[in-house]
Amino acid sequence: MEFKENFLWGVATAANQCEGGYLEGGKGLTIQDNIKGGGIGRPRMFRSTMEEGAFYPSHDAVDHYHHYEEDIRLLAEMGCKCYRMSISWARIFPTGCEEEPNQEGLSFYKNIFTLCKSFGIEPVVTLSHFEMPWYLAKERGGFANREVIDDFVRYACCVMNYFKEEVHYWLLFNEINFGVMPMGAYKSLGLIDGKYLGGEAFISLKSMTVDEKVRFQALHHQFVAGAKTVIEARKISPEIKVGCMIGHITQYPLTCRPEDMLECQHKDRLLNKFAGDVAVFGSYPSYMNRYFKEHQITIQKEPEDDGILKAGCVDFYTFSYYMTNCATIDDAAEQTDGNLLEGAKNPYLTASEWGWQIDPKGLRYTLNELWDRYHLPMMVVENGFGAPDEVDADGSIHDDYRISYLNDHIAAMGEAIEDGVDLFGYTIWSAMDLVSAGTGEMKKRYGLIYVDRHDDGSGDFKRIPKDSYYWYAKCIQENGKNITA
Repeated sequence: MEFKENFLWGVATAANQCEGGYLEGGKGLTIQDNIKGGGIGRPRMFRSTMEEGAFYPSHDAVDHYHHYEEDIRLLAEMGCKCYRMSISWARIFPTGCEEEPNQEGLSFYKNIFTLCKSFGIEPVVTLSHFEMPWYLAKERGGFANREVIDDFVRYACCVMNYFKEEVHYWLLFNEINFGVMPMGAYKSLGLIDGKYLGGEAFISLKSMTVDEKVRFQALHHQFVAGAKTVIEARKISPEIKVGCMIGHITQYPLTCRPEDMLECQHKDRLLNKFAGDVAVFGSYPSYMNRYFKEHQITIQKEPEDDGILKAGCVDFYTFSYYMTNCATIDDAAEQTDGNLLEGAKNPYLTASEWGWQIDPKGLRYTLNELWDRYHLPMMVVENGFGAPDEVDADGSIHDDYRISYLNDHIAAMGEAIEDGVDLFGYTIWSAMDLVSAGTGEMKKRYGLIYVDRHDDGSGDFKRIPKDSYYWYAKCIQENGKNITA
């Protein structure tokens, strides 16, 4: 298998999962700061006011805020060609409504990007990774409020202008397609029903519901905000490229029963294809008309919206890939967990401790499907394996299971390239251990670098490279030639 000579081998993080320093440097609160940690069978809990003395994992996370120099040096020593990360919107505009940015926030990211560039590491920066300023969500209604479009575009233009010399690859909204599901209301769209505000009782994040009509209207506003950002980016610098980011949950029909085939097609269109089609083609796909009709959904558009969407199509396509699910009309089918979404269990696959089905061949299948549909340069910006890594007595961490997972998925990417896919980069989730987005745990470790931080808030944040760190360093050095099919 042959990867491009300039293939962007890298790693990924998100600000709310690694940064910490939640009240330092002038940063405002975000929607993540009011969520406590959870675990298997123990949901993350929300309350609109923080509980005094309670542990909130995002507040310190793994303290990348104070350890970024060490972290980036470790990435450089691994040979990383790129680093996918996010900017915390509230670190630049603490409430999201300010006219002028927070200079301390800009300086913090400037330091990161300058250090990256000094090591030849290309930043790939997500503008919004499940981290809206708390004020915009609580007081302005999140993306349900059309005015938030302008708030986002002002923020996006600010950082793209400020970092135009250092950052050439930008991603809009992390896993924007999750807005079609109930779980995307809070994290992705910043939506909070008024009944969840001001109470004393904690509520499961999964049980916080928002009317579907409101979600799809908010998602439309997100689409417009993204397209406006692309339009403005092209004015700022011809060197800037802007991509979408889809949380791709590849669907297989559980059986060849025609009803299962149709159910699979429906789920794939709604979950995976809809948001990508709008971002790439600049218009709503016709298959959504029936869905909107059957669900009594009417999207309120301004006269200029269709033109904005068409003019603001993305330059490249990125997605996360961890696992696959099966679709069926059989309500009694055994279920499995996954990346913020359950599905029917595939009898031919094994799964992680958290129920995520391991399917490297599915990545090749997915890449081919996406290439056939979009014909845009692509990047896999999240792929990794969460596991409860253990530190041996000699300080080493032997994570052969992660190496096996990564090897097989990289091999699948190589096969897709041979199939004709234009894949130009790959970033492993994650660079270092961080807070799990789904469960809020540290126990579910993804990093190539271990961080001494635990679910009870203990630990000294010491960094220790795992076996996978050294394995990936060799992969980068040899441009994937050490990968075994």
